[in-house]
Amino acid sequence: MDGVISSAVSGALASWSLIVAVGPQNAFVLRQGLSRRHVGLVIGVCAAADCLLIALGNLGVGVLITALPWLLEALRWGGALYLGWFALQSFRSAVRAEGLKAGAGAGSVGAVLATTLTLTFLNPGVYLDTVALLGTLAHQAGDAAWAFSFGAMFASITWFVGLGHGARALAPLVASPKAWRIVDTVIGCVVLAIALKLAFWH
Repeated sequence: MDGVISSAVSGALASWSLIVAVGPQNAFVLRQGLSRRHVGLVIGVCAAADCLLIALGNLGVGVLITALPWLLEALRWGGALYLGWFALQSFRSAVRAEGLKAGAGAGSVGAVLATTLTLTFLNPGVYLDTVALLGTLAHQAGDAAWAFSFGAMFASITWFVGLGHGARALAPLVASPKAWRIVDTVIGCVVLAIALKLAFWH
């Protein structure tokens, strides 16, 4: 039992250490939380996607991912192009002060769902982190491999819930157009930097 618990804790710590890094998915969850639009949907999709990828890593799919460099290359360029577009949308929202109207990705349910799925699955880093790395670490736990993976899933769920609803609680602090300009500009810069890194410094 001690081995199972320690493996679950290790899985949670490993997952938190990977997921807290600033990335396009986290930036989008943060913005949706601040705009208070479709927060539950975004949190649910991000957490479910992470849990699925962590499970696939436990099942050994990480070996397949690392064995297909062309797949990661396609994801890299697709992700870079989409992130570039997403950054431009954020800058556009900042210039037009559309934050109070929940612009730049905070629109209809369909648009929010599509953006969430794209930011999640077009990022090659998510496959290397959740599928390959966490999958490898899970296998090193031996008989407690699934305990490690469930710990990692727990960490992912708590992170997205905390980020989305935590940002939602801070929404009154960024109610002015000036504050939203700052939020959208920062998000645009972060996402653009990641897009450039994917394209040129992978």
